[in-house]
Amino acid sequence: MGFMNEIGSLLQQYKGASVSAPPVNVEQDFRQVAPQVPQSAIAQGLSDAFNSSETAPFGQMVSQLFSQSNGEQRAGILNHLISAAGPGIASSSVFAGLSSLLQGHPAVSPEQAQQVSPETVQNLAEHAREQDPSIVDKASQFYAQHPTLVQGLGAGVLALIMSRMSQR
Repeated sequence: MGFMNEIGSLLQQYKGASVSAPPVNVEQDFRQVAPQVPQSAIAQGLSDAFNSSETAPFGQMVSQLFSQSNGEQRAGILNHLISAAGPGIASSSVFAGLSSLLQGHPAVSPEQAQQVSPETVQNLAEHAREQDPSIVDKASQFYAQHPTLVQGLGAGVLALIMSRMSQR
């Protein structure tokens, strides 16, 4: 049996997998599959998870991923979110901390990103989604590059991602 057949066989086990009752080995299986599939497959599965009514809201999941990220990863997602949120965030009292970081800077640096709270990121992600729904796909593509972070979303989300990958 070829390697791709093994991955395909493993993914087939996830057809119809449940977020509420994920398979026991989902974390291990995801670690095995993630490096072997195109990032676009992980991104699409993650996008489906971000949009699912079975998972936590988009902002909450992005905040969770942000909490687990290093400075460069934090800056990367913050810059995507800020771009999607539009210029109005600079004048919003909800995002006062962000506007002070951005003054005179074209982008948030890794050092600046370490100063941003997960709660601010959650609010920013929800606001960005309202302003530009494509941020969900952009965030999915960004985090697909960091599958070890995605594992931190938990077994239910991983089961949904694996299920979506099995359908492709």
